[in-house]
Amino acid sequence: MTAGVREVGTDLDEVGTDLDTADDIDLAVRLLAGTPTHEARDPELLRQWAYAADEFGSALPATDLDSDFHAEIVERTDGLELGLIARYRSRPRPTVELFTDTLDAAEALIDARGWRHWYPPGSPRAAALAHEAVHERLHHGPDRDALRRALGHVVLRAGRFTRYGHVAGAEEIAAHAYARTVCGLGRSPLHLTAALADAVARREVK
Repeated sequence: MTAGVREVGTDLDEVGTDLDTADDIDLAVRLLAGTPTHEARDPELLRQWAYAADEFGSALPATDLDSDFHAEIVERTDGLELGLIARYRSRPRPTVELFTDTLDAAEALIDARGWRHWYPPGSPRAAALAHEAVHERLHHGPDRDALRRALGHVVLRAGRFTRYGHVAGAEEIAAHAYARTVCGLGRSPLHLTAALADAVARREVK
């Protein structure tokens, strides 16, 4: 990460390889469990947060990418090398980087696994844009505080005052859930991301 630049990526970190038995919430729990600061958390608390983040993202109103999405879209071809599908940068100006080599690999993997009933043609790109639109909303608008309240992670309570803390990884889960909902996908893009990470690790994707 470049100093002073906020980067939120849809990355390829492995969250599990038993994708035939893991549902979207299972994968979300694993994402949280593998996120720094959560190593010693109660698994049931992580599941509670995963459900809350998933429900929050699913319920977000759709963003009009033509009128409400203010980030510049830039295409790059080094996503597999960097382990990224898409990345949002807020500085020096809001920018979404789409890594077309990774998106092409995702399309090929969907065909190879027979997952077109979950992910129609073009849906990885659409889902990546939807995902990053949530990052822009959570960075600039009131939805960040709303997500914290939905998660209910209280870090300070004094009389009527309650401060809710940040839950690392929850924003990613919410963004995946939003993308699944607005793109009409059969599974969360987190499932596809995990499968792609596994394929890269097994050198099925180059």
